[in-house]
Amino acid sequence: MKASQPHYDNGKDYDIIDVCNDYALSFNRGNILKYVVRAGKKQSELSDLLKAKDYLEREIKHIREQP
Repeated sequence: MKASQPHYDNGKDYDIIDVCNDYALSFNRGNILKYVVRAGKKQSELSDLLKAKDYLEREIKHIREQP
């Protein structure tokens, strides 16, 4: 599928969501990967990496709260 936005285009026949699905990543882990891979392609690179960090912190908190 052709990407609708330049920051989604990776020049491949698959998108990062396909990788996330293949690895059955949770919402948080999928977003970590998405923001790291797309860092700097849309807005500021730092903004994307901070978003990835936020999702990483959420995932860590979720794991720590498990019984």
